Amino acid sequence: MIHFLGVICVLILFFISLIHVYWAFGGTLWVDAVIPTKTANEKAMNPPKSLTFVVAIVIGAFAVVYAEKIQLFTLNSMPTWLQDYGLYVVASIFLIRAIGDFNYVGFFKKVTTTEFAMNDTKYFSPLCLFLGVVGLLIVFLG
Repeated sequence: MIHFLGVICVLILFFISLIHVYWAFGGTLWVDAVIPTKTANEKAMNPPKSLTFVVAIVIGAFAVVYAEKIQLFTLNSMPTWLQDYGLYVVASIFLIRAIGDFNYVGFFKKVTTTEFAMNDTKYFSPLCLFLGVVGLLIVFLG
């Protein structure tokens, strides 16, 4: 069961990485619904395309960490410290993201009425919680 949940996490993370690559190269689908907003028309951030591409690479690397830990493949070039502790770090990042910044993202955000905030409550924060919890389950039970 843990292996199956790990595979689901890998697929989700690779999909999210591909979406970020799409946005980095100018795609616009869903882009307004995924950027934190202060009000209905005021974005809390306006990330450049280069940063969006970096995020795509990082999320793809997170997927590789999950995949390596559930032994979908073995990377001999991956440092042992990353093999041993990488998933702790990645799962912790997702759990912290689920908790949020207490303003615009996470379960404890103050701004709750924008399109992003509603999507964050329904989809993004629960997804981060899922990825974090499954990551810790893989570490401790896998």
